[in-house]
Amino acid sequence: MRAYTMQSVRSTADQAVALARELMSFLERRGRIHDVQEDPRFQHRGVDLLWDVPAEGGGADRVLGVEVKGDRHGRRGNYFLELISNVEKDTPGCFLYSTADVVLYAFVREREVHQLPLASLREWFLPLAKRFPTAQARTKAGTAHYTTVGALVPVLDVQRAVAGAARWRRRDTGAWDRKAVRG
Repeated sequence: MRAYTMQSVRSTADQAVALARELMSFLERRGRIHDVQEDPRFQHRGVDLLWDVPAEGGGADRVLGVEVKGDRHGRRGNYFLELISNVEKDTPGCFLYSTADVVLYAFVREREVHQLPLASLREWFLPLAKRFPTAQARTKAGTAHYTTVGALVPVLDVQRAVAGAARWRRRDTGAWDRKAVRG
């Protein structure tokens, strides 16, 4: 089981949101991003950002809910899909309850953001869930701690199977390159 401090978790989350915002701005320069991480109306929905995307050809703008996940372990080649947020309080994981349209999963050390349509990802994952091992992470928050449980799902499996999934890597210049799925 991995152990983290709340400070390190917050730092990774902040880096992930910064990368996600950069990618969103790159993908839609005219779009507007609204940070709702601290808004209780969105916290219980598992939505961190609202992305107001202008419509093409004069149609109605779309507002997408975005859940951002940060991960420091991109070289392992897995997503950690949160199934139980807090074992001690028996709260479901964000992967199961989020109403977001898309998950932007950021591997912060690699400066890579994966765009995952949440409904399609769930539809693919749930029938196969028992195939994937689970892992636990313990986070210390003051004198207390909580344990999170997630499924370890290979990035390549998801990128190959889930329609609309994409991988983006940030270059030193600030531009983004879409990465091809190999294998």
